[in-house]
Order: sequence, then C-alpha cells, then structure tokens
Amino acid sequence: MAGIYDMAKSLGGALARTDEYQALKRATDAAEEDREVVELRNKIQELEGQLELAIRSGQEPDEDLRTAYAQTAEKLQALPSFQRVVAAQTNFEKIMYKVNETVAQGIEEGANSRIIITS
Repeated sequence: MAGIYDMAKSLGGALARTDEYQALKRATDAAEEDREVVELRNKIQELEGQLELAIRSGQEPDEDLRTAYAQTAEKLQALPSFQRVVAAQTNFEKIMYKVNETVAQGIEEGANSRIIITS
C-alpha cells in the first residue's frame, strides 16, 4: 500500500512543477501582496459571516447587507490581480480534470484486470 502513497506524492510533486501550477502560485502570491485585494477579501468574509448569522437565525438578510456583499464582490472581481488568480486557477483546474480522468481510467482498467496486487 505504501507504493500507492509514494506514487501519489510523486504525482503531487509533478503537478507542482507544471507551468499551470507555477502560474497559479505566482498569481496567488501577487494577489496576497495587493492591498486592495486583501481588504476586499476581508470585507467579503465579514459580510459572509453576517449573512450566515442572519440565515442561521432564520432571518432573511436585509437588502443593505445583500447589496454591500454584491458590490464588494463586484469590486474584487474587477481587480486585475484577482482576475489573474481566477484565470490561473481555471487553467490549473483543467490539468487536474485531465489527471482525475486518467486516474479514473486507470481504476477502471485495473478493476477489469485479472492480476491481483497484494498490499
């Protein structure tokens, strides 16, 4: 069984070395250094907490709170550094989708194989 975990660790290392992951890391690091992105993310987290509290208490969040959330999210999404993170994340997710498809294919082929591997 340890061999499977070694292969998974190796796959993780290979994924970390892809251009797509490296671009995501650079974009994320840059966004974390962007003061406006950090401030808007913090504001969104605060507003999400207020929305969640209202919903958990069985109340409909008031219009001002919903508007503030929508406007803050819109401002964040308009920032170039945030857009770079979203684009890089999308590209990396495409790689992960292909990897997951390949793993699923390997599982299917392995399940149909007559060879049994003991752990």
